[in-house]
Amino acid sequence: MAHSKKDIMDLEDYQEDDFQSLLEEHDNRQSKGSIIDGVIVDIREDIGEVCVDIGEKEEATLPISEIQVDGNLIFKKGDTIRVALLGNRGSKSKISYQKALRKAKIEEFINNFKDEDKENIIEVEIISKNAGGYVAIDSNGVEFFLPRSQYISIKDNKNFKQKKLKVKIIKIDKDECSIVVSRKKVSEEERKKKRELVKGIMEADKTIEGIVKKITSYGMFVDVGGIDGLVHYSEISYKGHVNPSMHYNEGDKVLVKAIGYDKDKKHLSLSIKAAMPDPWNEIKDGLEVGDTIKVTVSNIEPYGAFVDLGNDIEGFLHISEISWDKNIKHPKDYINKGDDINVEVIEIDAEQKRLRVSLRNLLLKPFDEFLKTYKVGDVVKGLVTSITNFGAFVKIASIEALLHNDDCSWERETKCKDLYKVGDELEVKIIKIDPQNQKVSLSVKELVQSPIHSYSKKHKNGDIVKGKIKDIKDFGVFVELDENVDALIHKDDISSKDLENLKVGDEIEAAISLIDEKKNRIRLSVRNLNKIKEREVLNEINNTEKITLGDIIKEQLS
Repeated sequence: MAHSKKDIMDLEDYQEDDFQSLLEEHDNRQSKGSIIDGVIVDIREDIGEVCVDIGEKEEATLPISEIQVDGNLIFKKGDTIRVALLGNRGSKSKISYQKALRKAKIEEFINNFKDEDKENIIEVEIISKNAGGYVAIDSNGVEFFLPRSQYISIKDNKNFKQKKLKVKIIKIDKDECSIVVSRKKVSEEERKKKRELVKGIMEADKTIEGIVKKITSYGMFVDVGGIDGLVHYSEISYKGHVNPSMHYNEGDKVLVKAIGYDKDKKHLSLSIKAAMPDPWNEIKDGLEVGDTIKVTVSNIEPYGAFVDLGNDIEGFLHISEISWDKNIKHPKDYINKGDDINVEVIEIDAEQKRLRVSLRNLLLKPFDEFLKTYKVGDVVKGLVTSITNFGAFVKIASIEALLHNDDCSWERETKCKDLYKVGDELEVKIIKIDPQNQKVSLSVKELVQSPIHSYSKKHKNGDIVKGKIKDIKDFGVFVELDENVDALIHKDDISSKDLENLKVGDEIEAAISLIDEKKNRIRLSVRNLNKIKEREVLNEINNTEKITLGDIIKEQLS
């Protein structure tokens, strides 16, 4: 269909007018982020959406949750509502009531803001993140923007929400209605302030007051003018390591002194005991080894006990210094926590902060007590406490005495380990007391008659006897005369020729030259036997009076 020139001109005029009207309409529409008033035209609770007429015959939507408080609607259909334009979604614009509220708060904050307010520190909470950084709000709901570059570091991007930070305002843009903040600026100022504070504390070298912030198993953190320092549990008391929770509570005021600072780890070390007078100076000047002092048992361990001197000093009482009893099992068998006891100072080391004391030194020594009750020759009962290769120890009263193998039986080869065991009760005879070395010797065999004593009732010096050779040594020959009765023929009492021809098991004849019942020994002599026989022959030849053994012995002694 052909168009006339007039038609074409009219169409062009129409299109030009239509384009102009569209341009004007576009210019009149609000840009993204604008705050406008709208009217609620519909509330669709079934799909959770609110339709709002924002003018120019255009409707926009917002989530129903934005106009609910505790599940209740705060607007109704027909109400005017202030919203922020967010953009388009399909044919409808997106709007936000909450965003409008936040923007209004930002505008109010910006209008009231003064330049000097930049030095104020604001505490904010991160609520979301975007490509450039994080969105945060303060306690009044004012929204701030925290660029990533101003956050310092983000170790866990997944858990960024609800992190509370202290920030400072570094930029305000009224046109964009935005407030930019920095955590980095606050941190730098805090570090600078901390460095200056630490420097001042370390250089001052004086006692300062702090507040206990946190108590741990290894010590406690104390705030000294805005910086936290650690008081290790070894720096709380001159007593040594103590449990801080037993002495302090969070919030307590304490006097401390700075004792070190780790620049790499930024750790400040504090001490409570360094802020107090050193009680070891008093100890060093006023206490000597050998002094008797009254103390309180403050702690008991299997290896000993700690005692409190009452001036923030503890002494150590080793288990071996509690009693003269060598078999002590545990200190609690003798002392209890909280007991007040007198002890003797046995060591003072002020440099090492060490004090050792003794309880047993003030007790009557068991040996002295023993001497008051017992003497040599007493027959007593005791308990076997230990057995060794050389004998057995027997406890009598509060001391241990030795029963040697030689004194346990008249049988020479018998030993204590063959007869007794630990815990056996024995009846023994005290045969020796050595006060200087504090030793006591016992005997069991002396409680019964010795075989030699029985043998001496039937034999005497000069009797000629026979026995079996039991052993041959360099110094002589042992002869068994009877059961458990042995005698010695010394090498001087037998000729070399006879000695060379002897062997174990041979029978030998000799004369008794000595019977010693106290030392339980018999001596024999072959030379005396030969002399006796020679005299008997001479007597027979000379028909003289028979020579007696007494004559022979007198002749030898002359």
